[in-house]
Amino acid sequence: MPKHRRREDVIFLGRVVTHEHEGGLTQYGGMRSKGEEASKENDKKIEEASMEKVKHEMMVGPCLFLFRFEQNQQKSFPNCKFSGGAVVYDSMSPSVFLLWLVTIPVLAYSAQTSVPPLGYYLDCGGSKEVTVDGLKYVPDGSYIKVGNTSPINKPGLLPTLSTLRYFPDASAGKYCYSLPVIKGSKYLVKTMYYYGGFDGGTQPPVFDQIVEGTRWGVVNTTEDYAEGLSSYFDITVVPSGKTLSVCLARNSYTGSSSPFISALEVRILEPSLYNPTDFSKHALVTVARSVFGGQDIIGFPDDKFNRMWQPHKDQNPVVESQSNVTSSDFWNLPPVKVFNTGVTTSRGKTLEIQWPSMPLPSTYYYICLYFQDNRQPSPYSWRAFDVSINGHLFFSNLNVTSKGVSVYAAQWPLFGQTKISLTPAVGVPVGPVINAGEIYQILPLGGRTHTRDVIAMEDLARSIHNPPPDWNGDPCLPKGNSWTGVTCSNGFHARVLTLNLTNAGLSGILPPTLDNLSALAHLWLGGNKFSGIIPDLSGLKDLETLHLEKNNFEGTLPPSVIKLPRLREM
Repeated sequence: MPKHRRREDVIFLGRVVTHEHEGGLTQYGGMRSKGEEASKENDKKIEEASMEKVKHEMMVGPCLFLFRFEQNQQKSFPNCKFSGGAVVYDSMSPSVFLLWLVTIPVLAYSAQTSVPPLGYYLDCGGSKEVTVDGLKYVPDGSYIKVGNTSPINKPGLLPTLSTLRYFPDASAGKYCYSLPVIKGSKYLVKTMYYYGGFDGGTQPPVFDQIVEGTRWGVVNTTEDYAEGLSSYFDITVVPSGKTLSVCLARNSYTGSSSPFISALEVRILEPSLYNPTDFSKHALVTVARSVFGGQDIIGFPDDKFNRMWQPHKDQNPVVESQSNVTSSDFWNLPPVKVFNTGVTTSRGKTLEIQWPSMPLPSTYYYICLYFQDNRQPSPYSWRAFDVSINGHLFFSNLNVTSKGVSVYAAQWPLFGQTKISLTPAVGVPVGPVINAGEIYQILPLGGRTHTRDVIAMEDLARSIHNPPPDWNGDPCLPKGNSWTGVTCSNGFHARVLTLNLTNAGLSGILPPTLDNLSALAHLWLGGNKFSGIIPDLSGLKDLETLHLEKNNFEGTLPPSVIKLPRLREM
């Protein structure tokens, strides 16, 4: 049976403007004992008084705050440049950041459902429901209108890998899934691939994947497939609208083969996860999510979001935990199992780990590290050390307890190989320890098509009986992958400038929202079988050319068309 491997070597390059900060944020487990539980009213007051300030100031840089829940004290960060002081909240309620909890259903969305489901698990190319590790996957046909399906006939495959959907139409700019979502919510998108020689070849094709109009990265599963492994990629993103698009597209390496996909997961995340990130401008591409000293992949149900925690092995001694950790004490809600093992070294020695295993491109990353003292609590069980990354101090004098602690940086520059060093404080009776880590590349979003243009183009796509196969997802973006016949402006909010579907063999009607394409300069729909009346086009003030001839329209041209100020050709 093929095992999953996260493709760590495929990272989309990008840079993020940041202040000059060095240092990590920390969060301690065991924030309150049962006897110290604050009332809901107190939680609400704390939230209202501080949430907006915390959210704003945390975005300034990775080292601005230290939250220490076990002691009411302020701590400074070396090499950090900021005015003011660190802000410490005494007895802060976890509800400030864990604002609401959700349960993820695995039911398929239907047109009759008034609220989008909180999770999708799609078996691409499948024809029936299948269950893997307690998660129910449904056929993907309700969420995509293009592509062919193929079985993969190999013994021992997981059900989600035994079928796939592939896209042979080389004329299409992209091939998109469109999923109803809750606007403004945070989602983990995971794509899975197992080639299986569906096209009669021996090597998987190489192609792009796109999320919300941003080119996310390149899918190259050749190395994994040669080792008998499946591959997966994931990204954390906040959709700007009520649908989320996940697309595949050809690139210069695809050749005569076809992009394909085996399974797709889209799962809502709780608001506390990765909250310092400005998701209106960025997404987080998973580089590595690792358990140090572990033997097995940790996923659902241990991680309720089905984040895959891969074991990271090196030559350091492995220790097992003797105490319990509460996942809800940490903003990123790591599964408790990641604290079951860790790596350490001898007393007085520096623990060094090369992680992740591959070199990284020069850009900024979100980093979160997890620690727990594996010994039973006692007056002598103290474990303090400095945390450095590539020789730069990440956090000073971190005191790790049996309840666990996490340290993170929202924007940390990395390049090449990455080495984590844990240097013990003088007199500490045991060596440093680390249990798990997450690292994400901060991916700048490539922009989005203007909302009014998206609405108009989606209405037009629904009004055409046989729209072009790539008329799904963002109409304009990414650049080079716009809808067939659509030309757009550049910029973060792209506008539709040209719509040319001449002699495309289309039928249907023109919706009244076509008038919303206020930046449209050229509208060419001649030589098709459109019917019905021609809608009012008075809003197209920039329209220069209009061709609607050789269709089956009823009535006459609206008088407003003649009054368009820039129209010069009909």
